[in-house]
Amino acid sequence: MDRIIEILKGIHPEVDYEKETGLIDKRIFDSFDVVTVVGELMDEFDIEITAEHMIPENFNSADAIYNLVSSLEEE
Repeated sequence: MDRIIEILKGIHPEVDYEKETGLIDKRIFDSFDVVTVVGELMDEFDIEITAEHMIPENFNSADAIYNLVSSLEEE
């Protein structure tokens, strides 16, 4: 989780990622931010995030992103 928070803080350091649950819904992240996060997650964790994973629920919070990464690491 710490590494995910570091990646997110590299994009928007002002956000409290431990509490925020609306990164997409509140438009804190735009499409470019999501693409950046996806690229960094794939490089860092050696996973493949495909179009089917690109839904707001997977990117609305650090916890959601962590859950996505964890499930993809298990595959």
